[in-house]
Amino acid sequence: MAEENGEEEVKKGKPIVKIILIVVGILLLLGVAIGGTLFATGFFDPKPDEAAKAKLEQLEGEAAAAAGDKAAEVGPDGKPIEPKRVTKKAEEKEKFEYTYKEIERELLANLTNSRKVMQVQIAFMTRYDERVFKNVEKHEFAIRSVALDVMRQITEDQLDRPEFRKELAEKIRESVNAKLESLEDFGGIEEVYFTSFVVQ
Repeated sequence: MAEENGEEEVKKGKPIVKIILIVVGILLLLGVAIGGTLFATGFFDPKPDEAAKAKLEQLEGEAAAAAGDKAAEVGPDGKPIEPKRVTKKAEEKEKFEYTYKEIERELLANLTNSRKVMQVQIAFMTRYDERVFKNVEKHEFAIRSVALDVMRQITEDQLDRPEFRKELAEKIRESVNAKLESLEDFGGIEEVYFTSFVVQ
């Protein structure tokens, strides 16, 4: 009886193994058939656009190389790659502090051969230490006098020139520095600015 039960179990196990083998075989055949179909239809081939773009980039690179163009490297987007900036390490520059001082009272002067009057407020700029402005305060009357002398030499025709204010500021700077050098052996005024400027 035990022998019959063992034979029945063996007979029952064989059909299950056959069924599993058949299912696996069918799945393998389906996979091979689908893969073969995709391969035959060109599914795995590169896309025509990508292939054309790659060929175009290759031809452009060859043409540029033949023409001797060094900047002909082409990026993935088909545009030429721009050269990169070269960086250079440099020592940090020494920077100076700018200081300003405005003359308290406005300067008022008549124009040469004219009834017009010029009224300005000026400020000085320097990168030197506080001694420059101490000298300016100490000699303010002399500085006002030389600045007014420069302003009195201006004519109406000069007012129309585009660079007039810059030229006037430069003349005042030179005159003030010359006066400070004669009085204190050092000028130090680097720029003259107009904080108000009126001609009437």
